[in-house]
Amino acid sequence: MDDPSTAAVSHSIVVEIGGTAIALQTEDCALQQAFKDRYAPFVKPSRRPHARFKLELIEHPADVDSEQDLQVKMGAGRWTFVRNDFHAEWDPRTGLGHIRQSSNPYSPDTVLRIVHSLVLAKEGGFLVHAASAVRNGVAFLFAGVSGAGKTTISRLAPSDVTLLTDEISYVRPDGSGYRAFGTPFAGELSQPGRNVSAPIAALFLLEQGPRNQIESVSPEEATRLLLRNILFFSGDSELVNLVFQSACNFVERVPVRRLVFVPDERVWETIGLAGN
Repeated sequence: MDDPSTAAVSHSIVVEIGGTAIALQTEDCALQQAFKDRYAPFVKPSRRPHARFKLELIEHPADVDSEQDLQVKMGAGRWTFVRNDFHAEWDPRTGLGHIRQSSNPYSPDTVLRIVHSLVLAKEGGFLVHAASAVRNGVAFLFAGVSGAGKTTISRLAPSDVTLLTDEISYVRPDGSGYRAFGTPFAGELSQPGRNVSAPIAALFLLEQGPRNQIESVSPEEATRLLLRNILFFSGDSELVNLVFQSACNFVERVPVRRLVFVPDERVWETIGLAGN
């Protein structure tokens, strides 16, 4: 693998999410500008990156089937990430990586998510399918599968709410609790979250219903449903066990409730009562 620090690379940006910085290096001016636009609130040129990826634009990766689903594998000390639009390798010991991809500017999104999920697994955190927002200095997470209402909750947020994401939340341990960070990984809103963070006050499991109410959830159910929504791409048994333990620890430290809601702005009155 070439060392991106010595290769003739014309353009580089550093994208920092959740305190972890990743450099994307490319010789293509248009792609670099697309990255700057895509990750604008999270571009931190002064930060030392945790990982560096050199990007190579190709018509189609020759070793990737056009119908291939995402595969994440470890071998010989390197991670390999393969999908129908890219082939990436990353050495976690050196932090150096290489991405061969189509011209799709969103391909690195998946690589970033994979790398962050691997880093977080060893630090007790995780990425989770959840909207998240900050109000009165604390963060609320709203987890659910597609269609559960993550984007709806985000759209209904009042003006004093800061949206961290409407799709994928970034969670790290923070003292005796956990902290949520903004991410550029957007859902239907098609806009990045704010690059801020706050301690997590509660996680809500979304369910649309005839009225707004908060219901208790057993620790076992909370852990099961949280795990169902955590993004993790590797089958590595050691890392899978770490993610499982992180979910258990989270449920022990953060209130997890079911939020049954009607899709109108009054739901935030119910959310506010839970945060008091």
